[in-house]
Amino acid sequence: MVSRFPESGHDHASCVVEAVARAKRICAARGRRWTPLRQRVLELVWQSHQPVKAYELLEQLRVEGQASAAPPTVYRTLDFLLAEGLVHRLASMNAFVGCASPDHRHAGQFLICGQCHAVAELDDADVTRLLDDRAKALGFTLTDQTIELEGVCPRCGE
Repeated sequence: MVSRFPESGHDHASCVVEAVARAKRICAARGRRWTPLRQRVLELVWQSHQPVKAYELLEQLRVEGQASAAPPTVYRTLDFLLAEGLVHRLASMNAFVGCASPDHRHAGQFLICGQCHAVAELDDADVTRLLDDRAKALGFTLTDQTIELEGVCPRCGE
């Protein structure tokens, strides 16, 4: 699985619609409750292919009139979305991006443009397996695996 960097004129709205539809299906299949706040936070995460910070989400929710939105509410919502595999956390930026393939659990490899901050997600089983094998050879058990690679996306590289 590979998510690509958005091309010029990319319609983010279609990404949002697809992400929400997948999330609803996944939550229904797992017996998890899907709430309007969870949906809105997921929509905000998917609005662009750039990482979004929790406080940016909080500010947007308040702009939209959800005055009761507070940091714990946003963080609990993000924790739910993370636990269900609907978003990923980019530790280097302390920010979140939508998961391009939430239907199955996977390690993520992320290409992050250092200029425009666009993100593309890779899910390369060979890379995941190689790191797991190398860790096991050292007696180490991997419990989580997220790789963040910074570079220049095709649009910024032109």
